[in-house]
Amino acid sequence: MKASEIRDLSMEEKLRKANDLKEELFNLRFQHEIGQLENQQKMKQAKREIARVKTIIRESELNQEIGEK
Repeated sequence: MKASEIRDLSMEEKLRKANDLKEELFNLRFQHEIGQLENQQKMKQAKREIARVKTIIRESELNQEIGEK
């Protein structure tokens, strides 16, 4: 998912997306440990997606704080 698509989501949807991605990363790590994960790049992609969503969430929070001042 691109950053512009994430920015279009509401804050609740962004938080839900972050939680879903964290759960997906957990499952990928589990699969990796038991040897079922064939494509290890999926873990790297999931980590980047989580970072992207968290960055945009923080960006939104900062914009709201500036707007309140």
